[in-house]
Amino acid sequence: MDDIRNSVVQASRALATAGLSDMVWGHASVRDPGGAGVWMKASGWGFEEIDDEKVVLVSPSGEVLDGTGKRHLEYPIHTEIMARRPEVGSVVHTHAPALAAFASLDRELHPISHDAVPFTYPQLPRFTETGALIATPELGRSLADRLGDANAILIPNHGAVTVGPDVRAAVMYAVLLERACRTELLAAAAGGPRVWSDEDETRFKREQVWNPAQLDAGWQYLVRRSGA
Repeated sequence: MDDIRNSVVQASRALATAGLSDMVWGHASVRDPGGAGVWMKASGWGFEEIDDEKVVLVSPSGEVLDGTGKRHLEYPIHTEIMARRPEVGSVVHTHAPALAAFASLDRELHPISHDAVPFTYPQLPRFTETGALIATPELGRSLADRLGDANAILIPNHGAVTVGPDVRAAVMYAVLLERACRTELLAAAAGGPRVWSDEDETRFKREQVWNPAQLDAGWQYLVRRSGA
C-alpha cells in the first residue's frame, strides 16, 4: 500500500504547491484497489504537511481501517462519488477562493482560456442542496448524483469537487478549475467577458491541450515543485 499512500501524499503536496491550501481543510483521495474504501489525507493537517503517516484508509461507513489519524467529516464526498462512478480513481475537494467567489455569482463559466476547457460544453454542474459540510452518506449521494458524469462540480458557499480516473487528473482538474474561475472573475471585473472559444474549438482544445499526456506534464511539474 506504500504506492497508494504516496499518491495521496503527492496529491496533497501538489495541491499546496498550486495554492489550493485552506489551512487544515480540503482533502484528496485515491480508491482502494481492494474495494475497502478510500485512502485520503488525515484530518487536522494541511496539504503541505502530509506524509505517509498522515494518510488513512476510510471505509464507506466512515470507519478508519488503516492509519492512526482521524478521518475528515466529509469523507462521504469521496466514498459516495466512487460508489456511483466506478471509473473514478481519485477525488479532490478544495475551498480555493477564486472558485468559491465565482460560484457565488450564479453564472456560467466561459472558456476564456485553456483552463476552463474541461468544464464547459457541457457546463459544469452546481450542487445547491446545501452549502454546509457534506458530512452524511445521504448528502454524499446527492452530490454524486448532481455531479453525474462531469469531472467537476461547484458547491456555492462552500467550494468544489473534482474527479478523475487517477490522482493526476483529479488534482490537475482542481488546479485548472481554480485558474479558470480566477480568469473569469478578472474578465467580469473589466466588464466582460465578451470573447471566448465556441463549442467546436472548446471540444478540439479538450483533446489537444488537456489530453492525458498534458495533464500528466502539469502533474509532474507540481510534484517536482512540491518535493514529494
